[in-house]
This record gives sequence, structure tokens and C-alpha cells, in this order.
Amino acid sequence: MRIPYDTMLAEFRRVFSKIGFTPERGKLLAKLFAENMRDGVYSHGLMRVPSFTRSVLNKSGIDPGAEPERVGTIGILEQWDGKLGPGMLNAHACMNRAIELAKEHGMGCVGLRNTNHWMRAGAYGIQAAEAGYIGICWTNTTQLIPPYGSTEKKVGNNPLVVGIPRPNGQHVLLDMALSQFSNGKLDVYRESGRSLPVPGGYDSDGNLSYDPGDIQDAGRPLPIGHWKGTGLAMVLDLVGALLSGGRTTYQIACDPTEFGVTQTYIAFDIKSISGENRLRDLVDETVADFQDGSTIEGEDKATYPGERMYRTRTENLRDGIPVDPVYWNQVLEI
Repeated sequence: MRIPYDTMLAEFRRVFSKIGFTPERGKLLAKLFAENMRDGVYSHGLMRVPSFTRSVLNKSGIDPGAEPERVGTIGILEQWDGKLGPGMLNAHACMNRAIELAKEHGMGCVGLRNTNHWMRAGAYGIQAAEAGYIGICWTNTTQLIPPYGSTEKKVGNNPLVVGIPRPNGQHVLLDMALSQFSNGKLDVYRESGRSLPVPGGYDSDGNLSYDPGDIQDAGRPLPIGHWKGTGLAMVLDLVGALLSGGRTTYQIACDPTEFGVTQTYIAFDIKSISGENRLRDLVDETVADFQDGSTIEGEDKATYPGERMYRTRTENLRDGIPVDPVYWNQVLEI
């Protein structure tokens, strides 16, 4: 079943208006959710709208009317309090603010505390790249990954994003969780009954597994790079909490549900210092060289970070976005 992008966008706008968002904020929320689906990030699109709606209606950790507030400034660094507002709206506002600071100073950094799940991390890297800026952002989470060699979850699956603009709109976008597969991606594989293409964690017997359900039931996703992934998760958590004055992963985990997370947004005005021609030529030449290498028999050429997303976007805008009828009907019924 495929739904046209404009139909999905309109339906999401109706839902968010229905549950109390102002037209402007509801429009932005709908756009972010619909663009996640358009770009093939199905784990943070349609399937999240019913649960997000319930969280708002039940007042379980999300204040739909709260807007982020600046609470501290020193040079190009600002601290903001998200006031437990919708994570997607807080994230968009703070990346915008980092871009404004970069426009004025060449670089801007915003540390955000007391916010909620931002859904698709890459959305805010694209936001910076679309504005012509290099964007870097990350978030912490509750305890979701055991350190390498441990069975007890201690670090967050802290997504890291880097967006690098290209004048042709085919931006370089690194968007990665610090486990081999994000929990949202495990959900997608589990619900579709598919096995993972590579081992994604351990089962309850401590064996590496391709089964997303076994990994989620055991609670032992595999960190990328084993000890390197858990080390990166820890330092991102600490830097983000120190910059924002927010909570660390272990403090977030003291609550029964995840809320009040900490995020960091950085923007660089690279065109003003290097020039647009330098930016275009350097990125284009690097991508061309990256894809010029020989490949294993039967494999396609290497794809740069974000390239597959643009292919999916083109297909979904042309043919409609694939949806699970169960979730689509849930949205229609709201």
C-alpha cells in the first residue's frame, strides 16, 4: 500500500491540529514526520505517530505547548531548556539557532536540556545542509547498550549526525546510532519478520544473533566497533551534558521512562570562509574518488552517506510512500 506524500502530510497536519497543536507548530511536526517517511526512515515516521499522539494526550512526559528557552550564553555557545516540549520541535528550533549563531560568528553551538525524543536524527543534519551549513548534532538516551564485555546496559544508544551541504542538494548525511542497528530499525525488521543482514546483538544465551526479536528480548544490542562504540557513546553523553547543563544517561535511566534527554547542535558557515566553489569541488571530488574503487563481484559501487536516502526519496515521491495499513488506519481514526 502506497500513500502520496501530500496526502500523508495533510493527514498528519489534521491529527496534530486535532490534539491541540497550533497551526504553525502542527504544520512543522507533520512536515518532519512526513519527510521521515518520504526519505525511507520508516522507523521514525508513520509508526510513531499513534504513540506520539497518545503521549501528548496522556501528558506522559511531553508538554505540547512548551517552547525552548535560552537560559545561558557565552560567546558562540548557548544553553537552552526544552521544558519537556515535543522533541522534534525543540530540535528544529535549536538547530536553527545554531545556524543563526554561525551566520553571525562563523560557528554556533547550542546545548539543549530537558527535551524529548527527536525521532529521526538526520532531519536536523539535513536542516543545516539545506541552509548551506555543516551541521553536527547528537543526543543521549536512557541506558540501552551494554559496554563491550558486559551484559548490563550502561550507555545510551546516542545517535550522531553530520550533514555536509552540496549545491546540487544531494548532501552528505551521516546519521548513525551507536549500536549496529538502532532500536527503531530493529522494530522495522521485527515487524516485517525479516532477519538482519549482519549480526546486530546477542540473544539470551549470549550468542551473536541475526534475529531482531531475540536481540530486543535479551536487551543486548551490539555496539558499533565493540569497545569503540561504547567509548564514543560515553564521551558524547558527557560532552552534551556539560555543554547544556542537562542530564547524563545514567541520570535519565533513574526514571522508569525516557524523557528529559540532552542534545547538542553545532553549525559551521563553511562557505563564508572557504567559498562555495571550494565546498562544491572538494566534496564532489571526494565522493567521486570514494566511488571509483573496485568492488567485490556482485556488489554495487560504494554509496556515500545519504545517497541511498535520496534514491528512496525520488522513488517515494514518484510512486507514493509505502505504509503499513495497520498504522495508517490508526492515524485515520484519530
